[in-house]
Amino acid sequence: MQIISDIQQMQSLATSLKREGKRIAFVPTMGFLHAGHASLLREGRRRGDVLVLSIFVNPIQFGQNEDLDLYPRDVERDCRIAAECGVDIVFTPDAAGMYPPGFQTGVTVREVSLPLCGASRPGHFDGVATVVAKLFNIVQPDLALFGRKDYQQLAVIRRMVLDLCMPVEIVGMPIVRETDGLAMSSRNAYLSQEQRRSALCLHRTVVAARKMFAAGERRVDVMRKAAQETIGQEPSVSIEYVEFRDGATLEEQEIVDNATLLALAVKIGQTRLIDNTVLGEEL
Repeated sequence: MQIISDIQQMQSLATSLKREGKRIAFVPTMGFLHAGHASLLREGRRRGDVLVLSIFVNPIQFGQNEDLDLYPRDVERDCRIAAECGVDIVFTPDAAGMYPPGFQTGVTVREVSLPLCGASRPGHFDGVATVVAKLFNIVQPDLALFGRKDYQQLAVIRRMVLDLCMPVEIVGMPIVRETDGLAMSSRNAYLSQEQRRSALCLHRTVVAARKMFAAGERRVDVMRKAAQETIGQEPSVSIEYVEFRDGATLEEQEIVDNATLLALAVKIGQTRLIDNTVLGEEL
Protein backbone atom coordinates (compact mmCIF):
# COMPACT_ATOMS: atom_id res chain seq x y z
CA MET A 1 0.00 0.00 0.00
CA GLN A 2 1.38 3.38 -1.02
CA ILE A 3 0.94 6.53 1.05
CA ILE A 4 1.15 9.68 -1.05
CA SER A 5 0.94 13.24 0.25
CA ASP A 6 2.14 15.18 -2.80
CA ILE A 7 -0.67 16.32 -5.10
CA GLN A 8 1.37 16.24 -8.31
CA GLN A 9 2.66 12.75 -7.51
CA MET A 10 -0.90 11.50 -6.94
CA GLN A 11 -2.16 13.14 -10.10
CA SER A 12 0.68 11.75 -12.21
CA LEU A 13 0.17 8.25 -10.84
CA ALA A 14 -3.57 8.45 -11.52
CA THR A 15 -2.89 9.56 -15.10
CA SER A 16 -0.55 6.59 -15.62
CA LEU A 17 -3.09 4.16 -14.19
CA LYS A 18 -5.79 5.53 -16.47
CA ARG A 19 -3.51 5.11 -19.50
CA GLU A 20 -3.05 1.47 -18.50
CA GLY A 21 -6.83 1.06 -18.56
CA LYS A 22 -7.15 0.63 -14.80
CA ARG A 23 -10.52 1.35 -13.19
CA ILE A 24 -9.97 3.62 -10.18
CA ALA A 25 -12.36 3.37 -7.23
CA PHE A 26 -12.14 6.24 -4.76
CA VAL A 27 -13.32 6.81 -1.19
CA PRO A 28 -12.78 10.39 0.02
CA THR A 29 -12.82 10.78 3.82
CA MET A 30 -11.75 13.06 6.65
CA GLY A 31 -10.17 10.09 8.40
CA PHE A 32 -10.83 8.57 11.82
CA LEU A 33 -12.24 5.60 9.96
CA HIS A 34 -14.96 3.33 11.31
CA ALA A 35 -16.94 0.34 10.02
CA GLY A 36 -19.04 2.61 7.80
CA HIS A 37 -15.93 3.76 5.95
CA ALA A 38 -14.71 0.16 5.80
CA SER A 39 -17.93 -0.84 4.02
CA LEU A 40 -17.22 1.77 1.35
CA LEU A 41 -13.66 0.55 0.97
CA ARG A 42 -14.65 -3.09 0.64
CA GLU A 43 -17.21 -2.22 -2.05
CA GLY A 44 -14.63 -0.07 -3.81
CA ARG A 45 -12.20 -2.97 -3.70
CA ARG A 46 -14.83 -5.15 -5.34
CA ARG A 47 -15.59 -2.68 -8.10
CA GLY A 48 -12.21 -1.21 -8.98
CA ASP A 49 -8.82 -2.36 -10.23
CA VAL A 50 -7.14 0.26 -8.03
CA LEU A 51 -8.60 1.48 -4.73
CA VAL A 52 -7.70 4.96 -3.48
CA LEU A 53 -8.57 6.35 -0.06
CA SER A 54 -8.07 10.02 0.72
CA ILE A 55 -7.68 11.37 4.24
CA PHE A 56 -8.05 15.13 4.48
CA VAL A 57 -9.77 17.17 7.17
CA ASN A 58 -11.10 19.89 4.90
CA PRO A 59 -10.91 23.29 6.62
CA ILE A 60 -13.21 25.13 4.22
CA GLN A 61 -16.25 23.01 5.10
CA PHE A 62 -16.05 23.95 8.78
CA GLY A 63 -17.84 27.08 9.92
CA GLN A 64 -16.90 29.50 12.66
CA ASN A 65 -17.03 27.87 16.11
CA GLU A 66 -17.20 24.37 14.58
CA ASP A 67 -14.87 21.54 15.56
CA LEU A 68 -12.01 21.75 13.02
CA ASP A 69 -9.23 21.74 15.61
CA LEU A 70 -10.96 19.10 17.75
CA TYR A 71 -11.97 16.84 14.87
CA PRO A 72 -10.62 13.35 15.74
CA ARG A 73 -7.53 12.25 13.84
CA ASP A 74 -5.56 9.00 13.85
CA VAL A 75 -3.84 8.48 10.50
CA GLU A 76 -1.77 5.50 11.71
CA ARG A 77 -4.93 3.63 12.72
CA ASP A 78 -6.64 4.71 9.50
CA CYS A 79 -3.82 3.20 7.46
CA ARG A 80 -4.14 -0.11 9.30
CA ILE A 81 -7.86 -0.22 8.47
CA ALA A 82 -7.10 0.78 4.89
CA ALA A 83 -4.61 -2.07 4.50
CA GLU A 84 -7.11 -4.55 5.93
CA CYS A 85 -9.68 -3.39 3.34
CA GLY A 86 -7.30 -3.80 0.41
CA VAL A 87 -6.55 -0.13 -0.29
CA ASP A 88 -3.81 0.39 -2.84
CA ILE A 89 -3.14 4.10 -2.30
CA VAL A 90 -3.77 6.37 0.67
CA PHE A 91 -3.72 10.01 -0.41
CA THR A 92 -3.01 12.43 2.46
CA PRO A 93 -2.66 15.97 1.13
CA ASP A 94 -2.23 18.93 3.46
CA ALA A 95 -4.22 22.16 3.56
CA ALA A 96 -1.34 24.23 2.18
CA GLY A 97 -1.21 22.04 -0.91
CA MET A 98 -4.96 21.88 -1.42
CA TYR A 99 -5.46 25.62 -0.84
CA PRO A 100 -2.31 27.45 -1.94
CA PRO A 101 -1.79 31.18 -1.31
CA GLY A 102 -4.30 33.22 -3.24
CA PHE A 103 -6.78 30.36 -3.58
CA GLN A 104 -10.11 31.87 -4.68
CA THR A 105 -12.04 29.31 -6.72
CA GLY A 106 -15.01 27.39 -5.39
CA VAL A 107 -17.93 25.21 -6.43
CA THR A 108 -21.48 26.10 -5.37
CA VAL A 109 -24.41 23.73 -5.85
CA ARG A 110 -27.28 26.09 -5.24
CA GLU A 111 -30.75 24.81 -4.31
CA VAL A 112 -29.86 21.38 -2.98
CA SER A 113 -27.31 22.96 -0.59
CA LEU A 114 -29.74 25.37 1.04
CA PRO A 115 -32.13 23.34 3.28
CA LEU A 116 -31.42 20.95 6.15
CA CYS A 117 -27.75 21.17 7.21
CA GLY A 118 -27.16 23.99 4.73
CA ALA A 119 -29.57 26.25 6.61
CA SER A 120 -27.56 26.14 9.83
CA ARG A 121 -24.11 25.68 8.28
CA PRO A 122 -23.84 28.37 5.58
CA GLY A 123 -20.98 27.68 3.20
CA HIS A 124 -20.52 24.11 4.40
CA PHE A 125 -21.59 22.47 1.16
CA ASP A 126 -19.58 24.95 -0.90
CA GLY A 127 -16.57 23.61 0.98
CA VAL A 128 -17.66 20.02 0.39
CA ALA A 129 -18.29 20.50 -3.33
CA THR A 130 -15.03 22.37 -3.82
CA VAL A 131 -12.83 19.81 -2.10
CA VAL A 132 -14.55 16.85 -3.80
CA ALA A 133 -14.15 18.52 -7.21
CA LYS A 134 -10.45 19.03 -6.49
CA LEU A 135 -10.01 15.46 -5.29
CA PHE A 136 -11.75 14.15 -8.42
CA ASN A 137 -9.34 16.18 -10.57
CA ILE A 138 -6.36 14.79 -8.68
CA VAL A 139 -7.37 11.13 -8.27
CA GLN A 140 -9.33 10.86 -11.56
CA PRO A 141 -11.65 8.11 -10.31
CA ASP A 142 -14.05 6.11 -12.42
CA LEU A 143 -16.30 5.69 -9.41
CA ALA A 144 -16.47 7.28 -5.98
CA LEU A 145 -18.28 5.88 -2.95
CA PHE A 146 -20.08 7.89 -0.27
CA GLY A 147 -22.18 6.90 2.73
CA ARG A 148 -25.88 7.72 2.77
CA LYS A 149 -25.74 8.88 6.39
CA ASP A 150 -24.58 12.21 4.96
CA TYR A 151 -27.55 12.18 2.59
CA GLN A 152 -27.50 15.85 1.67
CA GLN A 153 -23.77 15.68 0.95
CA LEU A 154 -24.42 12.78 -1.41
CA ALA A 155 -27.21 14.76 -3.12
CA VAL A 156 -24.90 17.76 -3.55
CA ILE A 157 -22.16 15.63 -5.08
CA ARG A 158 -24.57 13.85 -7.42
CA ARG A 159 -25.88 17.23 -8.61
CA MET A 160 -22.37 18.62 -9.08
CA VAL A 161 -21.23 15.60 -11.10
CA LEU A 162 -24.33 15.77 -13.30
CA ASP A 163 -24.19 19.54 -13.83
CA LEU A 164 -20.45 19.69 -14.55
CA CYS A 165 -20.34 16.53 -16.71
CA MET A 166 -17.77 14.86 -14.49
CA PRO A 167 -17.00 11.33 -15.72
CA VAL A 168 -17.41 9.75 -12.29
CA GLU A 169 -19.99 7.18 -11.18
CA ILE A 170 -21.29 8.14 -7.72
CA VAL A 171 -22.19 5.18 -5.51
CA GLY A 172 -24.30 5.81 -2.40
CA MET A 173 -23.81 3.13 0.26
CA PRO A 174 -26.23 2.19 3.07
CA ILE A 175 -25.90 3.61 6.58
CA VAL A 176 -23.86 1.33 8.83
CA ARG A 177 -25.13 1.23 12.40
CA GLU A 178 -23.88 0.03 15.76
CA THR A 179 -25.62 -3.03 17.18
CA ASP A 180 -27.95 -0.73 19.15
CA GLY A 181 -28.88 1.23 16.02
CA LEU A 182 -26.76 4.37 16.38
CA ALA A 183 -25.51 5.48 12.96
CA MET A 184 -21.73 5.26 12.83
CA SER A 185 -20.00 8.62 12.79
CA SER A 186 -16.54 9.89 13.65
CA ARG A 187 -18.26 12.43 15.91
CA ASN A 188 -19.66 9.64 18.10
CA ALA A 189 -16.25 9.68 19.75
CA TYR A 190 -17.21 12.99 21.40
CA LEU A 191 -20.15 11.47 23.29
CA SER A 192 -20.07 10.46 26.94
CA GLN A 193 -21.76 7.18 27.84
CA GLU A 194 -24.88 9.04 28.97
CA GLN A 195 -24.93 11.18 25.82
CA ARG A 196 -24.53 8.11 23.67
CA ARG A 197 -27.58 6.53 25.28
CA SER A 198 -29.51 9.73 24.59
CA ALA A 199 -28.37 9.67 20.96
CA LEU A 200 -30.31 6.44 20.40
CA CYS A 201 -33.44 8.60 20.15
CA LEU A 202 -32.42 9.20 16.52
CA HIS A 203 -32.70 5.54 15.62
CA ARG A 204 -35.91 5.17 17.63
CA THR A 205 -37.35 8.05 15.62
CA VAL A 206 -36.33 6.46 12.31
CA VAL A 207 -37.88 3.12 13.31
CA ALA A 208 -41.10 4.72 14.56
CA ALA A 209 -41.51 6.81 11.39
CA ARG A 210 -41.01 3.79 9.17
CA LYS A 211 -43.64 1.90 11.17
CA MET A 212 -46.10 4.78 10.78
CA PHE A 213 -45.46 4.88 7.04
CA ALA A 214 -45.87 1.11 6.72
CA ALA A 215 -49.19 1.39 8.61
CA GLY A 216 -50.47 3.89 6.04
CA GLU A 217 -49.74 7.30 7.57
CA ARG A 218 -48.87 9.89 4.89
CA ARG A 219 -49.41 13.28 6.59
CA VAL A 220 -46.18 15.15 7.20
CA ASP A 221 -47.56 17.20 10.11
CA VAL A 222 -48.62 14.07 11.97
CA MET A 223 -45.35 12.25 11.34
CA ARG A 224 -43.24 15.29 12.25
CA LYS A 225 -45.07 15.76 15.54
CA ALA A 226 -44.55 12.08 16.42
CA ALA A 227 -40.85 12.32 15.56
CA GLN A 228 -40.39 15.47 17.64
CA GLU A 229 -42.13 13.81 20.59
CA THR A 230 -39.85 10.77 20.36
CA ILE A 231 -36.73 12.90 20.39
CA GLY A 232 -38.22 15.17 23.05
CA GLN A 233 -38.26 12.28 25.50
CA GLU A 234 -34.52 12.89 25.90
CA PRO A 235 -34.17 16.22 27.74
CA SER A 236 -30.46 16.53 26.91
CA VAL A 237 -31.14 16.44 23.16
CA SER A 238 -32.05 19.61 21.27
CA ILE A 239 -33.63 19.36 17.83
CA GLU A 240 -32.11 21.26 14.94
CA TYR A 241 -34.52 19.87 12.37
CA VAL A 242 -37.00 17.09 11.65
CA GLU A 243 -37.74 17.30 7.94
CA PHE A 244 -39.61 15.29 5.33
CA ARG A 245 -38.14 16.02 1.90
CA ASP A 246 -38.19 14.68 -1.63
CA GLY A 247 -35.38 12.12 -1.76
CA ALA A 248 -33.96 13.48 -5.04
CA THR A 249 -34.53 17.25 -4.95
CA LEU A 250 -34.74 17.78 -1.15
CA GLU A 251 -37.82 19.92 -1.72
CA GLU A 252 -40.38 20.08 1.12
CA GLN A 253 -43.33 17.70 1.08
CA GLU A 254 -46.74 17.86 2.75
CA ILE A 255 -47.63 14.25 1.91
CA VAL A 256 -44.99 11.54 2.10
CA ASP A 257 -44.47 8.76 -0.42
CA ASN A 258 -42.05 5.90 -1.09
CA ALA A 259 -39.25 8.30 -2.07
CA THR A 260 -39.62 10.66 0.91
CA LEU A 261 -36.53 11.33 2.97
CA LEU A 262 -36.86 11.72 6.73
CA ALA A 263 -33.84 13.79 7.78
CA LEU A 264 -32.90 14.45 11.41
CA ALA A 265 -30.32 16.68 13.06
CA VAL A 266 -29.85 17.15 16.80
CA LYS A 267 -27.36 18.59 19.26
CA ILE A 268 -26.24 16.58 22.27
CA GLY A 269 -23.98 18.71 24.40
CA GLN A 270 -21.58 20.22 21.87
CA THR A 271 -21.95 17.32 19.42
CA ARG A 272 -24.12 17.59 16.34
CA LEU A 273 -25.50 14.29 15.02
CA ILE A 274 -27.58 13.47 11.95
CA ASP A 275 -29.58 10.47 10.76
CA ASN A 276 -32.02 9.73 7.97
CA THR A 277 -34.09 7.16 6.14
CA VAL A 278 -35.99 6.98 2.86
CA LEU A 279 -39.38 5.78 4.06
CA GLY A 280 -40.24 3.45 1.16
CA GLU A 281 -36.86 1.77 0.83
CA GLU A 282 -36.20 -1.67 2.20
CA LEU A 283 -33.47 -1.77 4.84
